[in-house]
Amino acid sequence: MIQELKITNFKSIINETIELSNVNIFIGENGCGKTNILEAVATLSAAKDFNLNINGLSSKGVRVTKPLLTMSSFIGLKQKKEIELIAKFAFTDEILKCNIYPVDKDDIYSEWRDRKENILEETLNSIINEQIEKQDIDSIIDEKISNLIKDNLNEEMSNNIKQKFDKRQLKSNILNKLKQEMFEGIAEKNTFLSKYLIFNINTQSLRGIINNSKEIPLGINGEGLDVLLHDFSKDEWAELKQYDYLITWLDEILIDETDSLKYKGHKLGRSSSFLYFRDKYMRKYNNIFAAENSNEGVLSILFYLALLISRKTPKFFAIDNIETSLNPRLCREIMKIIAKLAIERNKQLLITTHNPAIIDGINLFDDKQRLFVVKREDEGFTKVERIKLKPNVKDKDLKLSEMWMRGYLGGLPNNF
Repeated sequence: MIQELKITNFKSIINETIELSNVNIFIGENGCGKTNILEAVATLSAAKDFNLNINGLSSKGVRVTKPLLTMSSFIGLKQKKEIELIAKFAFTDEILKCNIYPVDKDDIYSEWRDRKENILEETLNSIINEQIEKQDIDSIIDEKISNLIKDNLNEEMSNNIKQKFDKRQLKSNILNKLKQEMFEGIAEKNTFLSKYLIFNINTQSLRGIINNSKEIPLGINGEGLDVLLHDFSKDEWAELKQYDYLITWLDEILIDETDSLKYKGHKLGRSSSFLYFRDKYMRKYNNIFAAENSNEGVLSILFYLALLISRKTPKFFAIDNIETSLNPRLCREIMKIIAKLAIERNKQLLITTHNPAIIDGINLFDDKQRLFVVKREDEGFTKVERIKLKPNVKDKDLKLSEMWMRGYLGGLPNNF
């Protein structure tokens, strides 16, 4: 688990250090930089996954923009040429760091480079070249060619093939393969961070009508919910059923693998999802709704529960705008459940919200649940402050949501 996150020169964040725990909720007015925090982690994740290109960043949920805007750019300050991101892990001395810069600062499609990765690549090249020399690649190639042709070709034909054989290209292929294996070995050590994603669900994706994500098992916008539920174990299904009370009308979740219900008129067929629901208040044999035409609340609830319950989802992820499609009272209850499941499974979450009811679902007397207010200073810089309640606050009548709305926590617009 990441204990400390340091962000320098990333979008609206000039220099911030944030101490994290299992469940971390960020509140603040629109445009204050909450999502920038999530994206900074995603960028560090992409860097450690050696995937700092437009596809690598956007697939993690980063809103890709021109490099000159990705690096902090404020009036009166000289723009730095690098972004520095540092993650310090709990219970160990391990620190992951990247110092990244764009290949072309004016091109939105530009790749980014990690300065430390360049040094690492030079070191790996040196190591690989030493290995190639020790292995006497020329002798290996000659032997392989001889074995391939000795039984089928005469001596003159064999010599012609050897002369035309591109040993330089083969050496390059071997070097690249060795380099890839070594890079993959390093990436595996950073699995916790490299699998990090920013989930920002939308109804069309949850319904299976839009599917733009290549991430498995769940897409960052909600794609693949039906597939993940289909792969649930008996224990996971049993745990999911504990939360049936959240959806008052739900009688049963149906996974129709062949999508045969489509041919009985239960959906138009715009959706690829084979997820269906049975409504307990409706007449038997006429009470089935497809994900394509069910209400969005049930899909959102199932998505968050599946995300926390499944053994296949990341150990570290973010949820942007968690309150989407949820009733305020439901927001409070689902947040309690998410916090409980995250702590039980030792998962780490970064969550943003604009709904005060969400923060009523966390317990600030538990150090594994933390609340941060994000704001922009007069100069425009993003600042992050952890909210710690004193013990005597526990006996007061005001809920966290009321404290927020009355301005006691900050994180509200003050321009009107």
